[in-house]
Amino acid sequence: MEKNIVQQGKQSLSFYQPPGILSSASVVGKKEGEGPLGNMFDVVGEDPMFGCDSWEDAESTLQKEAFTLAIGKSDIEKWQLRYVFAGDLLGQEMASCFGLADMQIPLFGVYGACSTAGESLSLAAMAVASGAADYVMALTSSHFASAEKQFRFPLAYGNQRPPSSTWTVTGSGAFVVGKDKGIAKITGITTGKIVDYGVTDSMNMGACMAPAACDTIYQNFMDFSCDEQQYDKIITGDLGDVGYEILIELMKDKGFDISQKLLDCGRLIYDKETQGTNAGGSGCGCSATVLSALILQKIKDKKWNKVLFVPTGALLSPVSHNEGLSVPGIAHGVVLESC
Repeated sequence: MEKNIVQQGKQSLSFYQPPGILSSASVVGKKEGEGPLGNMFDVVGEDPMFGCDSWEDAESTLQKEAFTLAIGKSDIEKWQLRYVFAGDLLGQEMASCFGLADMQIPLFGVYGACSTAGESLSLAAMAVASGAADYVMALTSSHFASAEKQFRFPLAYGNQRPPSSTWTVTGSGAFVVGKDKGIAKITGITTGKIVDYGVTDSMNMGACMAPAACDTIYQNFMDFSCDEQQYDKIITGDLGDVGYEILIELMKDKGFDISQKLLDCGRLIYDKETQGTNAGGSGCGCSATVLSALILQKIKDKKWNKVLFVPTGALLSPVSHNEGLSVPGIAHGVVLESC
């Protein structure tokens, strides 16, 4: 019998019978709802606390809502999920652990910083394609206030934000992945490596993550013997304006001009001129909500037939930053095609 999972090159896999994304859901905060994609999200919350007593509990509520909506939009029941692959930015994946505790579904907690949507989708696709599960869910979230509290300053401090900084998206994206045809199919993945150029400025995460995005995109081209012309779009997670420009130049140095194909979720989700988000959006919820609201809809409508989705992550922690360490980056590539 022919294998369903085929190793491609150094870092990639392709699927003979591709898993499908059967349904998705996006839940965002008020600021995201006021942005250019506002009318495309499933739910826009007017209360940043989402009726909770803490920012962390609010983020857990985001995950619960996205989980429930994604299941409701699919043709399966919750009990049919074999696994959930979920993660967030908080210590010990607090939002995921508390948000999914009541679901009583086997959980793999994953952490890739803002690349978590790509990591969770990759693992979900591998689980389904290998026969380890018929249906799984990939889920992630972030919240502006909980992230600021953990990584930067309390909101009441009112610190100034440099032009290179990005705004953590308040949002959660959930995806039901299964053996059936759906909105789109996952035909391949390229798992990223940790790439560290020695950048220590945590307020310039675009510069930290762009080299990792370049490394993964280039490796995807090598592993699949292709180039940017094979994709309708190459969409990074949250490089923002700074990382976006750096990535284009880094890819040109490798002999590829992706400028006409490249989009970035962090540049799409906000209007920086009117919303004061500086370089753009970031956070686990950035690429996840844009994937659900915009990218999958374009693929479903056959406006885009093949997309390389590359969420990017800055692998810092409060401890590493306070000790003056650099901010390594990672990016995970997911090849999405129309059914």
